[in-house]
Amino acid sequence: MAALTDDWSTRHSVLANARRTAALINALSGTGEREPQPKPAAEAVAVAEVLREYGESEPVELAPDDVVRMRVAALLLREVFAAEDVDAAAAALNRLLAEQTGPLRLTSHGGSAPWHPHLDSHDDAPWDEWFLTSSCLALTVLLWDHQRPPGGLCASPACRNVYITSGPGPARRYCSRRCATRERVAAHRRGQRATDTKSHSHSDSGSGSGSGSGNS
Repeated sequence: MAALTDDWSTRHSVLANARRTAALINALSGTGEREPQPKPAAEAVAVAEVLREYGESEPVELAPDDVVRMRVAALLLREVFAAEDVDAAAAALNRLLAEQTGPLRLTSHGGSAPWHPHLDSHDDAPWDEWFLTSSCLALTVLLWDHQRPPGGLCASPACRNVYITSGPGPARRYCSRRCATRERVAAHRRGQRATDTKSHSHSDSGSGSGSGSGNS
């Protein structure tokens, strides 16, 4: 059981579960580089890949209807990531805990895993129920532990991704280095264009003044 417990702790820590939540939300609710609502059959493949990446045991079988319901859960969870401060995040989580989850229970999945908490109705709950309740649990613990919002929305207008905030340091604004770099480059180009426009304006103004003096 020791080896099983060590493996479980690595793959199913609160932070790992929270990051899985963000990855599933991004796969289900779309980004700036994808259609907001891709076809459920194609989306099921992407969602299954995320589940496998985060340690879900085979077989991972998702029907298109499962994905449609999981997308609804993802949209509910986005409200937590969209919260502007810890109080708003806590309020959003409290609503979900009151309206969408069951009582806290412990399960070992018939002895195949260490005992751990669940908020879904039973071990064979539908994918969407499991996704929503396990995400609420992980995000709640992160907020409790760090006393700040557990995640945020990417500040890039071209991206709809969410991300998990963890660790010390300044607050994140972007979901990835790629988005941060893209926005820095865009801001630099906007600043350069503004400088060029200002320079041309001053040049034109100076030429006009000189011409006027010569005609008087």
